[in-house]
Amino acid sequence: MKFLLTSAGIKNQSILDVLVDMLGKPIAESTALCISTAVYAIPGGAGHAWKFFSGQASTPMCELGWKSMGVLELTALPSIDEELWVPMVKETDVLLVNGGDPLFLCYWMRQSGLADLLPSLNLVYVGLSAGSMVMAPNIGDFFVGWTPPNGGDETLRLVDFAIFPHLDHEMLPRNTMADAERWAAGMQGPAYAIDDQTAIKVIDGAVEVISEGHWKLFSKQGL
Repeated sequence: MKFLLTSAGIKNQSILDVLVDMLGKPIAESTALCISTAVYAIPGGAGHAWKFFSGQASTPMCELGWKSMGVLELTALPSIDEELWVPMVKETDVLLVNGGDPLFLCYWMRQSGLADLLPSLNLVYVGLSAGSMVMAPNIGDFFVGWTPPNGGDETLRLVDFAIFPHLDHEMLPRNTMADAERWAAGMQGPAYAIDDQTAIKVIDGAVEVISEGHWKLFSKQGL
């Protein structure tokens, strides 16, 4: 799999150029499946989901001009036959995964079977906020909202670093660099704080930061 982990979608030309390069073809020739499951675990989730799908959320993902699009609702998958959705996922070019609550998203990725399927897929995974955070080993207590049945803050561990999104966002006063530093101090592995103009590209374990904004990598040596 190829990962493009963003704070707020495809917010600038640099991130868009990297996405097209990862796809290996124009967006107009690429198929997408959209996942907005995480957003239902936060206030106003239904409205946020509609804005995401309709391109009104100021987090460009669905509105980029895809050849075709579909909605993959993770909470529905455990109750239907895999033959109804697994081939569709395997044939798509990109998964567009909305934000919301990362632990709720992780729970349903596991319950649906998508988490087990992901490592075998030949596609581009594009995450937005929680959709990016869920790929990490864990998210840290700072971001725990919805609590999974077994507790904890563990996520999918498909990348080896954690993500603090929306760095210094004007509408999120608790997302300052000082907050990110305190969060990172409690994380066991490497951790990135990224603003909404930044994304992290991961292919075969190689990590590259794409940014027209600001970001910081925290390591045990750098805290």
